[in-house]
Amino acid sequence: FQYLTGFGSHFATEDPRCPDTLPVGQNSPQKCARGLYAEQLSGSAFTAPRTENTRSWLYRIRPSVVHTPFTRYNGAPHFHDNWSEQPPDPNQMRWNPFDVPLTGTVDFVDGLHTICGAGDARGRHGVAVHVYLCNAPMVNRAFYNSDGDFLIVPQQGSLDIVTEFGRIHVEPNEIVVIQQGMRFSVSVTGSTRGYILEVYDNHFRLPDLGPIGANGLANPRDFKTPVAWFEDREVDSFKIISKFQGALFVATQKHSPFDVVAWHGNYAPYKYSLADFMVINSVSFDHCDPSIFTVLTCPSSKPGTAIADFVIFPPRWSVQEHTFRPPYYHRNCMSEFMGLIFGSYEAKEGGFRPGGASLHSMMTPHGPDKNCFEGASNAKLQPQRVADGTQSFMFESSLSMAVTKWGAETCQKLDAKYYECWQALEKHFKISD
Repeated sequence: FQYLTGFGSHFATEDPRCPDTLPVGQNSPQKCARGLYAEQLSGSAFTAPRTENTRSWLYRIRPSVVHTPFTRYNGAPHFHDNWSEQPPDPNQMRWNPFDVPLTGTVDFVDGLHTICGAGDARGRHGVAVHVYLCNAPMVNRAFYNSDGDFLIVPQQGSLDIVTEFGRIHVEPNEIVVIQQGMRFSVSVTGSTRGYILEVYDNHFRLPDLGPIGANGLANPRDFKTPVAWFEDREVDSFKIISKFQGALFVATQKHSPFDVVAWHGNYAPYKYSLADFMVINSVSFDHCDPSIFTVLTCPSSKPGTAIADFVIFPPRWSVQEHTFRPPYYHRNCMSEFMGLIFGSYEAKEGGFRPGGASLHSMMTPHGPDKNCFEGASNAKLQPQRVADGTQSFMFESSLSMAVTKWGAETCQKLDAKYYECWQALEKHFKISD
């Protein structure tokens, strides 16, 4: 696996087996080198401002248009964006770890399950949260999303991903972003589980740093994009599965779609190691807002408000004085979906487990359980390490997300007793000190 570094950079790359493939000084020559076809993949409108304009030119053995007509695909029955199949539920929700398949053969696509979301893929406005639960590689199958971008968070097992742009290996404590329209195939070994944040509106970008300055949080140099790699492979039937307007379709072709010999542009998949995140935190008093832990954001048209933020809570020092250090009690105008990759989350060390999740919907109160509150309220305030051996994350959205029937009932992982973790909180009020 070979990578180019930088976030949103304009890359130019060729498979080392075929040097001097990229055209010089133009994108679409009359005849491409080595008999290749030139094909542009646009990630934005042609007339988008230069700072937001994304596209890449691919030089491939066959154009991607060579396939049979698409028909409905009947796999992955729990992967959809029907947000009205369940009545609204404002309660705090927590899921025990989702079951990974131990028998049979389930690949990445057929193992997709939708937990919650909001919006409309046709109107290009919305967000969805999924999990993937699989145990087998995709064989002669590729997937692409016409509706939006996937931010994939592995939790158990690594992923070997082949894309049109090259090959990517991603493990737990790393993320990978596959942007709209990019074809990819996933190989796994054994039972594999992870989370997916899907956005319809826009692409992910690095958050503005404001008074933090030029450096910090997720630094651009730590993002990795694959070097060009191709396979010239003919098969009897290679299936191309497309997510289009929330539904799945399949077409067939007689060759691998991963036949891009060279490409250049600024629209490509990328990976990032969460261990590279530069934590910014308080060293005086009070608990900073979780926005300081934002890795990537997908902005909405409303300034300062995100369709979705990807936030992590990594190992760090906690040194605030005369401060309640864990997350404070909170009611939020945003939706908060949390997952745990490994370790033990400080605010709820018992019931929140790796491979599980929680959802605190708009204006639904949440915060530490009794043990966390009592412990932090009486702890000696000296510098201490927080979250060592732990990596938790949050998908935060300005949209009010609905839970699917699979998330509410079918998966049978919803913890009906979650509310009990707050019931033991005591009254400490005194009319005078």
